[in-house]
Amino acid sequence: MSTHVYKSIELTGSSPDGIQPAIENAIARAGQTIHNLRWFEVIETRGHIEAGKIAHWQVTLKAGFRLDE
Repeated sequence: MSTHVYKSIELTGSSPDGIQPAIENAIARAGQTIHNLRWFEVIETRGHIEAGKIAHWQVTLKAGFRLDE
């Protein structure tokens, strides 16, 4: 069994459509410049309210990627 080393970074994604799209936006954007993404953990969820309704979601997550050998 081989051993790997991972690095974690913090990302914040946003979306007017909900929590999952905010997460997907963060992961998709990070994936454009970071390869070997392997996991994520939601750290914080926030929302913006306008006129008594949820207008926007922000989700902060920790994402991990495997360092190259």
